[in-house]
Amino acid sequence: MYPVDLPAVDGTGLTSESKQYISSLESSPTMPNNEWFELSPTSKVAITPSNVRHLQLFEDDQPTCTVAALHSPGDPAQVVALYLHEKWWHVDDVLRTSSRSRSGLVLVRSLMERVIMFLLSQVVEQSSQEEALFSLHPRTESCKLLWRDGQAVGFYTIKHKGNLCDSWSGSCYQLSVLDTMLVRRSCRRRGFGLQMLEDFCSSFPTEQFLGVSSPLSPSMVAGLSCCDILFSFP
Repeated sequence: MYPVDLPAVDGTGLTSESKQYISSLESSPTMPNNEWFELSPTSKVAITPSNVRHLQLFEDDQPTCTVAALHSPGDPAQVVALYLHEKWWHVDDVLRTSSRSRSGLVLVRSLMERVIMFLLSQVVEQSSQEEALFSLHPRTESCKLLWRDGQAVGFYTIKHKGNLCDSWSGSCYQLSVLDTMLVRRSCRRRGFGLQMLEDFCSSFPTEQFLGVSSPLSPSMVAGLSCCDILFSFP
C-alpha cells in the first residue's frame, strides 16, 4: 500500500511527526556513515540535517501544517521524498494508490490526498529554475484528483458561489469558479483536461453560468470553447 491507502492522519499528527523526526535528526551526533534513501538501484541520497526541512502545505498557516521533505544535495529545490507514517517515501510513490476505487475524478477528502495536491501543484511539475505553478491552496479547498492506472495525474479546484474571495475585502464569488487545474506533462494530450472541464460543468446542473479564473493557458482557452463558461476575475 501507499501513503494515501494507509490509516488517515490529521494535520496535528503530521506536523508533530515531522517536527519530532527533524529534531531527532538534528540532535543526533554526526556519524561517519549516514542513513541513506535509495532513489533507484544506482542512486541514493544521504539523509542529513542539511537536506531535510519542513514544507508548509497550505496557504492558511493557522495552525501550521508541515511535512518533512528530503532534498537532493545537488539541487536543494528538488524534493525527492517525504516522511510519512514513520518512514521515507519516494515522491512518485506518494502519488500512487493500490485502491481500485481511486479511478477517474475523485473528490479530495483526506489530508493525504491534500498532500498529493501539494506535490502536484508545488513540486513535481517544475524544475529547480522555475517558480511553483500555483500559490498554496487553502486547507479546505474544494477539489478533485484525477486518478489513472493507480497514480494521480491531475487535479482541479473550485471556488463555490457565495464563498469569500479573500480574507480582507468581504467580496464573494458571484459564480461557481474553476480556479486551478493541472494535468501532469507526461499525461497531456490525452483528453484529461477536457474530462475535468466537463466534470466541473456537470457538477452544477442548475447553474446557468459558471466562471473560470485567469490567467488562462492557450490549451485551456481551446478547451473552454466546448463548455458554456464565463470568465471571472474576482
